[in-house]
Amino acid sequence: MTQDAFRQRYGFSRREVTLANWRTAPFNRWSLQNVRELVPTAGIASRREPDATPPESNAFLRETLTVGDAPETMAGFLERTSTDAFLVLKEGRPVLGWTAPYADIAAPHLVFSISKSLTALLAGILQGQGVLDLEAPVAQYVPEAEGSAYGDALVRHVMDMRVSLDFEEVYGDTTGSFARYRRATLWNPMETGAAQESLLDFLVSIPKGEGGHGGPFRYRSPNSDLLGVVVERAAGSRFADVFAELLWRPLGATGEATVTVDREGTARTAGGICVTAHDLARVGELMRAGGAIEGRQVLPESFVRDTLDAGDPQAWKAGDFPYLFAEGRYRNKWYATGHASGAFCAIGIHGQWLFVDPSRAVTIVRFASEPQPTDAAIDQETLAFFQAVAERI
Repeated sequence: MTQDAFRQRYGFSRREVTLANWRTAPFNRWSLQNVRELVPTAGIASRREPDATPPESNAFLRETLTVGDAPETMAGFLERTSTDAFLVLKEGRPVLGWTAPYADIAAPHLVFSISKSLTALLAGILQGQGVLDLEAPVAQYVPEAEGSAYGDALVRHVMDMRVSLDFEEVYGDTTGSFARYRRATLWNPMETGAAQESLLDFLVSIPKGEGGHGGPFRYRSPNSDLLGVVVERAAGSRFADVFAELLWRPLGATGEATVTVDREGTARTAGGICVTAHDLARVGELMRAGGAIEGRQVLPESFVRDTLDAGDPQAWKAGDFPYLFAEGRYRNKWYATGHASGAFCAIGIHGQWLFVDPSRAVTIVRFASEPQPTDAAIDQETLAFFQAVAERI
């Protein structure tokens, strides 16, 4: 694609996208679908031909609903909220697809923290195989964690975001520990004269916070990168290979998938996975069906039930996101909404969603390039939008 064609499609030139600005608007319209041009990645193998994209239903997309300040069409909502791609499945069949003019629904898209939920599924599979004990100390699998916040934490604390960490999740940080964390993952440029730190070195340097482990839900991404290391150590293989062998191929994934890695090849399992909308929807279907797909039991059903039913509501209410779901729970890096429908989801910053309404057999994937990492108002509108679509589809 020539620079002129690139600018016509995206509104800026390719040379304007750098490691310093790739997660900011408008550049994230392109970069979230082309992460491997900016950050080192490892490929995750699939096994089949790509899925056909469902046709857009213009009549459905012209339907009006009110989830914000005024009525608007469904297509209008998707455009207003910086949606890149939108896919809806009903009883496992794709029934609606929509893409922005600059996007490709068949292209892998960075899913940010949905990566956490995917990584937790690997932990559940390894638990079912008897090679990972979720109640064991982290240091049993990662001895380097001794002396850090994780030195006396259990894998269960990591899975449920109930580790006491002296760390703040501040996406706009440019000088503190979060900026250092981003540099260790190779997601931000190095500071002049600074030594390059590996992701694992950073993780095992985080001190313990106030209070013990097992308290309120505290959303801290380093927990999920550490879980990726635990998965690798328990499985005895690189994360991308474990992902492909235990989840992606058995799932029947069809599209390209990658995960970003640091200078030592440690995978960014908290936020670096890129997958297609169809394959992510297949994950939602896997969870909706109790861990089985096309006659294959990929996930232990007991792990799925534990994920959707066993989260601590008090830890949630005392935690970081009670505004999101008043009666919600967080377990194994998945969100249970507490809604009567039994809806559950996986969420990533800048507007990534995998939403499943089991009562209506509806699975929804939304990829986006929202300007801000988090936007509570848009999150609430998006949830209302998903519920409206599930009811009408």
